[in-house]
Amino acid sequence: MEDTRRGGDRVSERELVLRSTRVVTPQGTRAASVTVQDGTITAVLPYDAPVPAGARVVDFGDDALLPGLVDTHVHVNDPGRTEWEGFWTATRAAAAGGITTLVDMPLNSLPPTTTTAHLDTKRAVARGKAHVDVGFWGGAIPGNVKDLRPLHDAGVFGFKCFLSPSGVDEFPAVDQEQLAAALGEIAGFGGLLIVHAEDPGHLDAAPVPHGPKYADFLASRPRISENDAIAGLIALAARLRARVHVLHLSSADALPLIAAAKREGVRLTVETCPHFLTLAAEDIPDGATEFKCCPPIREAGNQDALWAGLADGTIDCIVSDHSPSTADLKTADFGAAWGGISSLQLGLPAIWTAARTRGHRLDDVVRWMATAPAALAGLDRKGAIEPGRDADFAVLAPEETFTVDPQALQHRNKITAYAGKTLHGVVRSTWLRGRQINDGATLAEPTGELLRRPQGG
Repeated sequence: MEDTRRGGDRVSERELVLRSTRVVTPQGTRAASVTVQDGTITAVLPYDAPVPAGARVVDFGDDALLPGLVDTHVHVNDPGRTEWEGFWTATRAAAAGGITTLVDMPLNSLPPTTTTAHLDTKRAVARGKAHVDVGFWGGAIPGNVKDLRPLHDAGVFGFKCFLSPSGVDEFPAVDQEQLAAALGEIAGFGGLLIVHAEDPGHLDAAPVPHGPKYADFLASRPRISENDAIAGLIALAARLRARVHVLHLSSADALPLIAAAKREGVRLTVETCPHFLTLAAEDIPDGATEFKCCPPIREAGNQDALWAGLADGTIDCIVSDHSPSTADLKTADFGAAWGGISSLQLGLPAIWTAARTRGHRLDDVVRWMATAPAALAGLDRKGAIEPGRDADFAVLAPEETFTVDPQALQHRNKITAYAGKTLHGVVRSTWLRGRQINDGATLAEPTGELLRRPQGG
């Protein structure tokens, strides 16, 4: 772990006690006092436990104390496309949304994170700009198998590849032979491959997206493209005994084969995203390309099935796939517009708003948005309120509502599919290693660290 704070000095602080009547722990939600020393959780005690002499006490009353969220799917785009986003703005948005750790995707930046030199470039740009902790994925592209082990040794958390065109020329998709070569190499050193799983043959055979109609765009990304790509990935992972992760699952039709693979012992995990769980194709206006993403937002019935997949554990986690762009790239033509949804700051309230209506609890949301993503990346100090973990917290007022004003977002470009929506769950404050970095109105200067994959992870 690399300390990016000025001078790298760690300041020993007096003991801190955070109290709430609703502390979300791995054992359930209960009234508790959480003690913190030097940025680490030291104990979770009864709410009325005696306070150590000299300790500072912060009582949140009935506001819920959650572990800081972990978002393992963020396109920061820095360096190279900083007009789209950047470490300063992306991590501010994360802090405002209760996220204390994010892992940056290897593409949409220039250069992409496909060599150790490119990783060094990205780290140099991020240093001193991170309001939350930041880790990095590496990239697997045609011709860079030799770069994968060095990137792993340099601390990336795993490797991303595309099975269909990525949308940027500098990060090409891999074919099946290249996929097998990359996965074989990664399996050899115990690494993780995370995959954008859409089959290019089915995409090529589908209608070409054009014009303002969302239905036409949806037809251009058929469910079978996801289903067949995932089936092939499962077969390859089983043969190579490799660890794989399916990114941004959109097609619920793939859930039975994912569940079967897990039962058979395939080392497979799966994520989905807030937009697939809270937005439906039937409600997207024509020309509203702030809703465009790949794979696409599908119908309400498909959404219901994704929620069922979360409930039964087939889907492991929820992450943002925050993929912003400048406003000019969001033309009203679904064929030409950039595909990506900006939701980094809004994921927690968006998911909580939908989850509560479906009978889920904050414990579930924490498992999907903090504990499971931390486990995916091997971040064993993140994602839960228990002794030995980093003292990263989000304080949430679950019953309060707000209406999304794009101008209030910390993202560089104020574009969001959630504009004007009323959401439950106001983030009161965010804490990183025992220090408040967001008080609900202002954000502190950046104190985030640049993370490396844990040794042996």
